[in-house]
Amino acid sequence: MYRMRAIDEYVEDAAADRPAPGGGSVSALAGALAAAMSAMAANFTAGKEKFADVEERVREMLDELDFCREALLQLMDRDVEAYGAVSEAYSLPKDTEEHKASRAEEVDRALRSAMEVPLDVMHQCARVADVARELVDVGNPNLITDVGVSAILAEAACAAARLNVAVNLKFLRAPELRERTEAEMDRLTETVSECREQVGGKVAHYLSE
Repeated sequence: MYRMRAIDEYVEDAAADRPAPGGGSVSALAGALAAAMSAMAANFTAGKEKFADVEERVREMLDELDFCREALLQLMDRDVEAYGAVSEAYSLPKDTEEHKASRAEEVDRALRSAMEVPLDVMHQCARVADVARELVDVGNPNLITDVGVSAILAEAACAAARLNVAVNLKFLRAPELRERTEAEMDRLTETVSECREQVGGKVAHYLSE
């Protein structure tokens, strides 16, 4: 599991001429960092007398962010596993009609799993962005730029994960699934972008005062 290894090893492997970790895994890591930045701002808010009136809500945000960060770190490794399953499916024999049919079924199954991982990354990024949208108003203003970083990373991670959903979806023979998933991706992308715009505007206003 990469999450238990040194960060330089992960980055080195991501840069190397090897199939994984790739874009899906890196998207999940970026999302986890987005959650971490909002969590840092929340931790500098919780327990401070000055912010006692939002203490309960900020604690709830921290729980949400911790959940998202853990989920995204798991997805970072799950994407590597999912890519390996796709590679194995494509390497199955296809010298007979029976083999071709079996291979096609396994490829389809592997692609569906590989698509679900980055789609989950998009969902988690939307949750992180939504917390950042609220936190920017109630959190410790000394950490407001970190909330801004969180929102930017969440949007970037969501957009990057979308590419990895799309590339797997492209090869699935399921028009209805494609249509449903594309609509879901549009909704998540719009949600995250709106949150990032709101957070970015408030950060920019704070910095200009």
